[in-house]
Amino acid sequence: MLRGRYYVLVILVFCWLLTIMNVEKASAAQGNAGEGSGKVSKQSADVSSGNGLTVMSGKTGAQQLEQAAEALYGYVLEGDVMKVRQETEEISRIIVSSSFEGMTSVEGINALSGVIMDLKAAVASAKVSQQQLEATATRLRLAANSLNQPGQPIWLQYYKLIREDLNAMEQSGATNDLAGWKTAVERLQGRYENIRPAVIVSRKPEVVNAFDSWLSYAAGIPSSSQKIERARLLEIVSYGQDTVRVMFGKEKDEPALSVPLASQEFGIWGGLAAGFIIAVLAYAGYRKYRGENQNFKPI
Repeated sequence: MLRGRYYVLVILVFCWLLTIMNVEKASAAQGNAGEGSGKVSKQSADVSSGNGLTVMSGKTGAQQLEQAAEALYGYVLEGDVMKVRQETEEISRIIVSSSFEGMTSVEGINALSGVIMDLKAAVASAKVSQQQLEATATRLRLAANSLNQPGQPIWLQYYKLIREDLNAMEQSGATNDLAGWKTAVERLQGRYENIRPAVIVSRKPEVVNAFDSWLSYAAGIPSSSQKIERARLLEIVSYGQDTVRVMFGKEKDEPALSVPLASQEFGIWGGLAAGFIIAVLAYAGYRKYRGENQNFKPI
């Protein structure tokens, strides 16, 4: 009789856990649906200004800007100058009709505007330079992506390349090889120039200023009239490594690859279920132990 009651109790508790889990999942789904509809409403809240120009919400404008920048980058690689000019005008329209307030800083908006001005100047040139167009289109593509994808922008992929340049500087500094130092710094400057507008869009001004100051100082080392000692060169590289880690959002000594963490979506319920199973097994073991003791009880 007692064992029958125990089984009934186990079944009831298990059904209770399943019911609560289903209710929780349904509530989360409703919450996500409500949040999604709220985002759609916010993104589609385009308004008309006094001069008849439609002002898009920041997210809508950022999405259109990234799409246009991707299209322009493709036209540049194809060498289709006519389509490049058309897409440049489209990008200008998106910038003018969008409000990016809250998505980036004033410096970020200025950086975006500066890249677009460089692009328009390159397109309007009497003799269009393919190399200049590609460089400008790359900067715009990365900056637009940084605005629209702030969580995981493409420019973060440059971390490994920039670390390689810093390692080359460190090796040159260890041997006091200023020629090698200069080569490494120039290569680093070229890579940083591609991502700088994107960095300004998604990072605080003080972070950008710190790296700009360090890079300018490091670039002036080979032409310095004073001899720089090996220890000082290594100290300069060490500071550069720290500023790069901050700029890319890396922890000190963080490995390049890490094992992804398991999903925590059902962590609490998984713990409850595990605890329930353990309790059932423990009780069953106790019952078995008690039964065995009763069976072998001396008369």
